Amino acid sequence: MLVTREPAALPRPAHGLCLALGMFDGVHLGHQHVLRHALVHAANGAGASVALTFDPHPMAVVRPGHAPRLLQTLPQRLRALASLGLDATLVIPFNSAVAAQTGEEFIRGLLRDTGRVRSLSVGEGFQFGCRRSGDVQLLCSLGAEFQFQVHAASPVSIGGEVVSSSRIRQCIREGSFESASELLGRPYAVSGRVMAGNQLGRTLGFPTANLDISGLELPPNGVYAAWVQRIAQEQEYPAVLNLGTRPTVTQDREELRFEVHLLDFEGDLYGEELEVAFVGLIRGEKRFPNTAGLRVQIAEDIATARRLLDAPGPDSSRYRG
Repeated sequence: MLVTREPAALPRPAHGLCLALGMFDGVHLGHQHVLRHALVHAANGAGASVALTFDPHPMAVVRPGHAPRLLQTLPQRLRALASLGLDATLVIPFNSAVAAQTGEEFIRGLLRDTGRVRSLSVGEGFQFGCRRSGDVQLLCSLGAEFQFQVHAASPVSIGGEVVSSSRIRQCIREGSFESASELLGRPYAVSGRVMAGNQLGRTLGFPTANLDISGLELPPNGVYAAWVQRIAQEQEYPAVLNLGTRPTVTQDREELRFEVHLLDFEGDLYGEELEVAFVGLIRGEKRFPNTAGLRVQIAEDIATARRLLDAPGPDSSRYRG
């Protein structure tokens, strides 16, 4: 899938582009319903299917104090979009200049920069532009003028409730991973790059990779069994994840850490992107009287994680690392 921030770099098929417009945070089942129309319409009409998304989240520019925590990093979102079979994704840098445009100004500029548009797909309640001046009615009016079809996808419901990013965020905050995965249409996972830590885990005999999870929605603090994928190497490892403030070894209770210990792994992970799929809670966050007690508990956590993940030890030929 082509990824670009420049509209001029998009494909220019003779039969035009089939666009799907939205933030698509999570690329959940509702988003997939919107994107599917672009895919089908492009396939039926020899066009090119293109997702249009934004970075950063528009609310982070328009009302920074009210911006939601995200379900995905941008690289993770792009991988989810690519998995659907789209031809391209246009990442629109959202800044104050874009925020100041009316809905009509935004679409007219988009049509000017992308060339021929065959169709445009959005959710039926989608609003955009300064003061939410753009909506489906405006798109239909512009579609008649510029001769492109407009598809307003109806909401997708599961369990009597609409699938939405806000609903998934609530599931994550509650630690309801099965529900979050059902709404996403794939296992819930967190992605981030490994950053330098203070190597306390290494001194305990259990080195950890510290992920940058700033701006992401997260589950309750605790210790979890997880699967970790090294994105660049396409390798997967069983792991123990600690999410919390490390009350035994630090006095700074405000600093949230996301640390993963890859079972039976040795090597340098600094700077790599890891994707961590939550499997189950092992225990809640707990303060121990000393590091010796913490070391014993970590060994027990690893044993529990192996059982939850059905992951054998390093001496087994079945080990997937």
